[in-house]
Amino acid sequence: MINQVGYDINTTDGLVHITITPVNRPLSGGIFFATGIYKLSDGLVGMGDITFDQDMKNWEYNGLDELTYQEAAEIAVFIQNYKDPEGADPADL
Repeated sequence: MINQVGYDINTTDGLVHITITPVNRPLSGGIFFATGIYKLSDGLVGMGDITFDQDMKNWEYNGLDELTYQEAAEIAVFIQNYKDPEGADPADL
């Protein structure tokens, strides 16, 4: 995932629109490095981060009771399977 995307999830509190923002680090030459960290927010309210290992297989969620484990797992699977649109550019944040 290069740019932020929205994701609607049914939580125990009802439908929530989550913004998922990847943390990409710029390197020299205009290249970006994907850190495996994804910030979750509901509007302006931060909901914690999902952090993946190097292979994007295992993950951890550090939100404080913002999402259940099952809800965080649903978002993690969405991130793992997400395909960027053609021509996506991390500079377009």
